[in-house]
Amino acid sequence: MTLDEREVVQLIQQGRHAELEERARAATAADPESGLAWKALSVALSAQGKDAIGALGEAARLLPQDAEARSNLALAHFRLGNSQLAAGQPEAAAASFAQAILLQPALAAAHCNLANALRQLGRLPEALASAGKALELDPALALAHANRGDLLRELGRSEESAASCRRALELAPHLAGAHNSLGNALMDLGRHAEAAASYRQALALQPQYPGAEVNLGLALRQLGRGIDAEELCRALLARAPQSAPALALLAELASDRGDFAAAEALFRQAADIAPESAETLSGIAYLRRMTPADASWAASVQTLIAQARPRQETFLRFALGKYHDDVGNHAAAFSHFRRAHELLQMQGAGHDRQRITQHVDALCALRVAASEAIPQSPQPVFVLGMPRSGTSLAEQILASHPEVFGAGELTYWGAVSAAATTANLPALGAQYRQQLAAAGRGARCVIDKMPANFWHIGLIHAALPDARIIHLQRHPIDTCLSIYTTNFRNAYGYAHDLADLAHYYREYQRLMRHWRSVLPAGVMLDVPYEGLVEDTSGWARRMVRFIGLPWDAHCLEFQRTERRVLTSSKWQVRQKVHRGSVGRWRQYEPFLGALLGLQADPP
Repeated sequence: MTLDEREVVQLIQQGRHAELEERARAATAADPESGLAWKALSVALSAQGKDAIGALGEAARLLPQDAEARSNLALAHFRLGNSQLAAGQPEAAAASFAQAILLQPALAAAHCNLANALRQLGRLPEALASAGKALELDPALALAHANRGDLLRELGRSEESAASCRRALELAPHLAGAHNSLGNALMDLGRHAEAAASYRQALALQPQYPGAEVNLGLALRQLGRGIDAEELCRALLARAPQSAPALALLAELASDRGDFAAAEALFRQAADIAPESAETLSGIAYLRRMTPADASWAASVQTLIAQARPRQETFLRFALGKYHDDVGNHAAAFSHFRRAHELLQMQGAGHDRQRITQHVDALCALRVAASEAIPQSPQPVFVLGMPRSGTSLAEQILASHPEVFGAGELTYWGAVSAAATTANLPALGAQYRQQLAAAGRGARCVIDKMPANFWHIGLIHAALPDARIIHLQRHPIDTCLSIYTTNFRNAYGYAHDLADLAHYYREYQRLMRHWRSVLPAGVMLDVPYEGLVEDTSGWARRMVRFIGLPWDAHCLEFQRTERRVLTSSKWQVRQKVHRGSVGRWRQYEPFLGALLGLQADPP
């Protein structure tokens, strides 16, 4: 049996697709090399929602000059790839998109969706190249800009990620996913209020968008609105009781307020629902000291590592490193920490030693403005130093005083430092004090515990001459080891390489020596972490006296203080002080290389 083209067109126009399928099958059986018969069969099958790829392939093979046949086959592979991606089959989807591109190289949407599939497979550089190709073919393809934004974030390039998401939204303001992705990039950059606004915009466009709801909760948590975050989570769970991300956020909120048993129960509940969630499973490690009884948890983590993408593997490696550290297997612990940093180096921008040295040079050349200190309320108190130097412990001690409020790590001075001038210093200081007053709710002193404020001490003193600065110092190698074994993601590019870490620490020491030499007496108090651990009462009294308050015995019961703590030290600061973290570096001495040359500054 044969078909003629006019007959095929007539059947299509009349919508007689089942009849066309029957006649086309008979024609292909009679003449397997009839391109027209295979093309007719592909049209009939497609119109009925049936799998037409085999027929399309034969039509394209037999009609190599027929652009429509090739285009139809490309679109079929493209649609199949979309279905496979939606079904959680990224590997099959990537193959389908690749086939679509082979047939129709200029199909920008196929390049865009291939980027999405490759991202899910953890093949980030290839995915970024595919997103770039999509934009090369169609610069106005909003989804490709959004995909590129997600990829850049996974690679630790959050500023570029935010820019790509904004471009997507310029082209398509209705894309709820792009608003959510922009919020994620802003969260990475510490711009939590802006992130919350982006998540709210996503929810305005798509009211029941679970990912954006949980992300809004995460932003509210960082903004100190833990109660609002918890209400949001519970509302989501009332609608979707099996939401593992909502349960995991509730776990974080419970641990923030010191309820670690409840946090672990929630994390385990979330892990039962989503056993593939690296963030959920790894969260359990930070709620207490792990023991050999947690070997089954460690085995689950090790199993998940084998199938995890780089971002997820990073979480798991840090958690497994902590487990081995807690049980005393330091060689295994260090190998996991080292692998985690290798992964982070692949995702992030790295450390520019020359830039850091030049920045310290420039700060050391500046003259610190001297102005009369007129005490105002609330009194700003800065607790700063290197990360993991004891700043959380010092804040917890002081925040236990009834006249002190601990505001956590505020990003204000880092955000305004580049635009600060002599002319706008009073306004910057006044704006910051208003922020403290709003947070402190009548407290006489408000603590800003952003460790990185050591970069801005000269600016802070010029804008707030009455501010008191408490500088925590810890043994250099202990400090650097603690940074190396903590998952700061890509917040600190210097942390991923021991030589970079040693370089950064030396530049920090050089800058702090400069600040000591130029600040007026009585502005800054150096507090040794080891001294604070050895003589907690003596140093606590000294810190309280330094910020101008009468002694209060609650400062020595700091582990009982009910307040939210969001830093990585939230479990440690609720324990009684012990010497276990002093000299910890000696357990890792064979692995520390470049850190071993670090020397503490003389007191």
